[in-house]
Amino acid sequence: MKKSAKIFIAGPKGLVGSAIIRHLEKKGYTNLLVPSHSELELMDSQAVSGYFDRNKPEYVFLAAAKVGGILANSTFPADFIHQNLMIQNNIIHQSHIHRIKKLLFLGSSCIYPKLCPQPMKEEYLMTGSLEPTNSPYAVAKIAGIEMCWAYNRQYGTKFIPVMPTNLYGPNDNVDLETSHVLPALIRKFHEAEQKNAESVMVWGTGKPKREFLYVDDLADACVFIMQTHFSDKEYENKPLFNIGSGMDISIKELAEMIKEITGFKGKIVFDISKPDGTPKKCLDVSKLKTLNWQAATPLRNGLKSIADAFKKETSHIKKAD
Repeated sequence: MKKSAKIFIAGPKGLVGSAIIRHLEKKGYTNLLVPSHSELELMDSQAVSGYFDRNKPEYVFLAAAKVGGILANSTFPADFIHQNLMIQNNIIHQSHIHRIKKLLFLGSSCIYPKLCPQPMKEEYLMTGSLEPTNSPYAVAKIAGIEMCWAYNRQYGTKFIPVMPTNLYGPNDNVDLETSHVLPALIRKFHEAEQKNAESVMVWGTGKPKREFLYVDDLADACVFIMQTHFSDKEYENKPLFNIGSGMDISIKELAEMIKEITGFKGKIVFDISKPDGTPKKCLDVSKLKTLNWQAATPLRNGLKSIADAFKKETSHIKKAD
């Protein structure tokens, strides 16, 4: 990608989109197309077509999606499948119509089978039953991946889907009703520390193991993949890359680490009436490593950075006596 290339980042305000923008700007890219939701409704096919007509992007990062944790997925399953299908269908199809040079589609590691062998390799996708708590979201994302592959085969496009692990970082959603586990825990422990609470409640048993990746590392990987040359045959052969750290941690260990970082002195209580979700999730990242890319941010460092930022943002809240 030339530094002056027109690059469209769909979902510029979100966790992933904002990180990709930061990374591209840091690398000297100067022609970024970053329409807000009010400027471009991605579920409106005519609006998306018109945007491509007017702006003529050369590269597309498809980071826009409706995302959320177990509670959000359970409460709004129709929204998760409908909105994600609409967004990706519109952008992928218009990217083909307007002959963009390359598109990167953000999938998710949560769409692998629930009881997937560990660590999860790219070829394990669609080899078993999905995790029921987020299957509508997973089906939409799988459709997006298949759409990229289908357009590559039929039209000779250069669309690459990637599979990020659980992400965290600046601009994350910390709403306790709709967020993922890590930002929710940071908020819970910080607020408990501020109020001198006796305990913090954590969903489930604490036994499930999860892998986490600092979102700036993901952005680095996405730009790296977009800059990497692949042959026409590689595009035809269903390209797919896992992006993660390759290391996992139990929810219990994660909660204890966040407790220490936030300075909370109370107890951790596990609500075993709540679902655990997938028992273990860790990506096999050897495919990306063979291209000489790997994550750079240790989990503790990333957590401290986010916890400190959240503390700064909420510094107006007085600590309880």
